[in-house]
Amino acid sequence: MSRQLLSRALVSINWLSQALETSKPGPSLRVLDASFYYPPIRDGRKEYDEKHIPGALYFDIDECKDHASPYEVMLPSESFFANYVGNLGINNETHVVIYDADQVGVYYSARAWWMFRAFGHCKVSVLDGGFRNWVKQGLPVTSEVVKPKPETFRAVLNPALVKSFEDIQRNLKAKEFQLVDSRPAGRYNGVEPEPGEVILPGHIPGSSNIPFTSFLTEEGFEKSPDEMKQLFKDKGIDLTKPLTITCRRGVTACQLVLASFILGKEDTSVYDGSWFEWFHRSKPDDRVSA
Repeated sequence: MSRQLLSRALVSINWLSQALETSKPGPSLRVLDASFYYPPIRDGRKEYDEKHIPGALYFDIDECKDHASPYEVMLPSESFFANYVGNLGINNETHVVIYDADQVGVYYSARAWWMFRAFGHCKVSVLDGGFRNWVKQGLPVTSEVVKPKPETFRAVLNPALVKSFEDIQRNLKAKEFQLVDSRPAGRYNGVEPEPGEVILPGHIPGSSNIPFTSFLTEEGFEKSPDEMKQLFKDKGIDLTKPLTITCRRGVTACQLVLASFILGKEDTSVYDGSWFEWFHRSKPDDRVSA
C-alpha cells in the first residue's frame, strides 16, 4: 500500500505536506484538527492553540453535536452541521483532511471523518499517523490561527450510517446486523471501569469486541488491509453482511468504520448513543458484565 494517497479515506503525511506546498488551505483543501476536549485527560483546543499544522482549523466535536441530548456526543441536526462546517470555510466541493493529536495516531479524527460522511460529504480523509507523526517527521507547526471566509455547505443525513437505541434493541432478537464494540477488552467484559461519568462497564448482548487500537501500529499508522481483514475474520465478522459498530460514545467506533471502509465496505454504521445511552436506557437483563 502506497504511503501517499492511501485510499479515498486515508492520506499520508507526505501527501498532505506536498499538497499544502502547492496550494494554500482554502475552499478546495481544508485541514481540520479534531483533537477532543475531554478533561481531565486532554484539552484539544488548548493543544491546537499551542501548535497545529499550518492552515489547519479546529473542529470541536464537543461543540458540533446535539446539545439537547443527554447522551454525550450525538450527531447534530443537518442545519447545525452545515452551518458549523460552512463557517470553517468548507463547501460541498472541499477536500477535507482531518487529524488529531492523540498519541495512538488516529482517535477523534475518525469520528469527524464519519460525521462528514454521515452528512453526505464524500471528499473527506483522515491523516494516517496523525499529528504525532507529522511532528516526528519534523514538518512545520504553528500557533497562528487563520480566519476562513464562510462557505455554503449542504448537509443531507444518510440514515443508513446511523443506528438508534431502538435499532439495537430490535436487533437483539432480529439479528439484522452484526454488532462490534471497539472499547478495550476490560471495559467490554465489565472488569475495568468506564472513564468519566459514573456508568458501569459491560456490553450489549450479542456484540463482539475488537478494540480500536488493534487496527493501529505502535507508530500510530493504520495497519495494512490484510491485517485489518484478519482482525475482522478472527472475530467471525463477515464484511459482506450488515455491520454496526458501538463503543462508549460513538467515537472510537468510527475507527472500525474507517477500517472497514478501507477494505471496501462503505455501509458500516455507528450506534451513535453507544454504551453510554444503552446503559441508561436498556433493561438490566440487556447488559452483559462480569
